Amino acid sequence: MSHVVADRRDKKRLPPGKGSGLAQQTLVEHALCPLDASQALQPGSVHQVQYHFTDRNRNRKTATANVACPFGLSPHDELFLYGLLALTFSQSEPSSDLIATPHWCLRQLGIVDSNQEQGVRYRLFRDAIRRLAGVVYENDLFYDPIRGEHRSVAFGFLKYSLPIDTASGRAWHICWDPQWFQFCQALAGGFTFDFTVYRKLDCASRRLFLLLSKIFWRNDVSPTFEVRDLGINTLGFSSTLRTTEIKRKILQVIAVLTRHEILNLPVGMTDPRELFVRRAKGVHVVQFHRGAYFDRVPTNPKPFTDDESPLVEPLQKIGFDPDTIRRILGKYSARMISEWSDITLAAVERKIIKESPQAYFQHYIREAAENQTTPPDWWHELRRQERERQTETRTATDAVTEDQHFEEYLQSEAKAAFGRVMDRLFQQLHNGGQSEMDARRNAEQFTRMHLRRQFREEHPEFVASDTISLAGLLQRRQKAQADDR
Repeated sequence: MSHVVADRRDKKRLPPGKGSGLAQQTLVEHALCPLDASQALQPGSVHQVQYHFTDRNRNRKTATANVACPFGLSPHDELFLYGLLALTFSQSEPSSDLIATPHWCLRQLGIVDSNQEQGVRYRLFRDAIRRLAGVVYENDLFYDPIRGEHRSVAFGFLKYSLPIDTASGRAWHICWDPQWFQFCQALAGGFTFDFTVYRKLDCASRRLFLLLSKIFWRNDVSPTFEVRDLGINTLGFSSTLRTTEIKRKILQVIAVLTRHEILNLPVGMTDPRELFVRRAKGVHVVQFHRGAYFDRVPTNPKPFTDDESPLVEPLQKIGFDPDTIRRILGKYSARMISEWSDITLAAVERKIIKESPQAYFQHYIREAAENQTTPPDWWHELRRQERERQTETRTATDAVTEDQHFEEYLQSEAKAAFGRVMDRLFQQLHNGGQSEMDARRNAEQFTRMHLRRQFREEHPEFVASDTISLAGLLQRRQKAQADDR
């Protein structure tokens, strides 16, 4: 079957703005975690996935990605990852630091549900940020848009500093990993997409939508995908499913994307099942056709005005009127405003100042601009406490017996493997820009998680039958609530 492919490389990529998301070119090639939440949210999981691509010399290559998730990872977390990236690069002067209140972030992302309590929304947001902050991503053939070549890489997504008090009105500080930030910042490193449409889709449909957005930007027809490879490695379905079951699930995704006109059936075809072609016993392929959605004239996403700046809400909480806020935004740097508005709000919450927080802010930011003052010691101590609180492991631990056997395993049959993997990861992380201390700590963490998975596969007899999982905790909680009733 031949297809006429229309090349659209003359179309310009749009900068992110209101209503848009920002995806990274390589990450949309594969699933970051399983779609099954009972697997994806398991603490200490390592998701290994492979995907295929053709290099500049038209050689077929297979890349392997490892996604280490100390706190688990939900497929819904990708919405926050790509949404926050777009908010970061929508600023007039994008930097690796995004400082904003959770209300501002959720409002800009359109994640506002009047039927759900605000505290619940903030908690779900906070949990997603914590999971994303724990991720260590490794890829042996990642496309580096800065150097224009495929390279072996390892990096994280983000770090964060949030107020300890969940009811605090202070801003959240999200700091993107430097290497990841550069990959997304590079012209060929990412692409914008319609976040409003993306938000309406289920997780499997979101993943295929992003992959096809990357493809249909240039072509009318996608490459041919092997069904199991597409379903498992790209969309995140379980590898234990039969091919017929994976086909059925992909058909459901096709139906969703067809309703949104993202996909279209070829002329003369009425049944989407005809898209699947049998190549050999147990081997089926599928190819997708560009829908009318991509024919619409794209509109440039609107940039954020000064009134929509993430710095506005903290200044409003301090008590400034709109005109004064505009003058402050025009006079001081964003870094200085975010720092001293946070200090002022923290001082109010701690009752260090009881009157005129506006005068406190104006006095100290003016002195800071003239290099006559620095942030107070109590504020640095508060930030330290917040960092310590957020690094505490709150997830349930494995049974002690399994831990004892695992430690013995590391000191015996896995000792040599631990050293090899640890040294390789340390070099990759350190060469990628992490400090020696951070690189060594992250390499050890990733290595232990990798070998824990190997240990469980090789020695199932030592794995505790009563290991606590998130699903188990929820079941116990539901049972306890039922007993109470």
